[in-house]
Amino acid sequence: MEAAKYIRRHHRHTYNPDQCASVVVKHIKAPVDIVWSLVRRFDQPQKYKPFVSKCTMRGDLNIGSVREVNVKSGLPATTSTERLELLDDMEHILGIKIVGGDHRLKNYSSILTVHPEVAEGSSGTLVIESFVVDIPDGNTKDDTCYFVKALISCNLKSLSDISERMAVQDQTAVPLT
Repeated sequence: MEAAKYIRRHHRHTYNPDQCASVVVKHIKAPVDIVWSLVRRFDQPQKYKPFVSKCTMRGDLNIGSVREVNVKSGLPATTSTERLELLDDMEHILGIKIVGGDHRLKNYSSILTVHPEVAEGSSGTLVIESFVVDIPDGNTKDDTCYFVKALISCNLKSLSDISERMAVQDQTAVPLT
């Protein structure tokens, strides 16, 4: 039920009939500060996005800054140029827009939010990523949404694995006395 509240609050996209939009939700068994520390690094998406091989920033880490992302082979792309649209450390919101590259994700924008929750008695995180994108010629709305949701799900699975591993390391760290 919490997810629906956050989606209504943060994940509103305006789109037209030749676009598709959807939302992917992931529960992560790690505290929100660990998850957000990875997500907020617009300059280092390769920290958790398995299809990113390299990222080069143009400018600093402020709204409007642009990153050039190199994509690993296996996807129908090699580069993506992305602009930081929103970075809110208080509300844990990251918004990006793809502004170029050699791929079929035209007019793509996404909002990713990170929310604390309690999972099985421990600090957990609810991650929600929504997107809107043009439907490429020759594709259906369903095919386009399926492809983008699969890509996001893969990224969020990797984010979950890495965050949970970091949380375990934090719990097993021996405090220095």
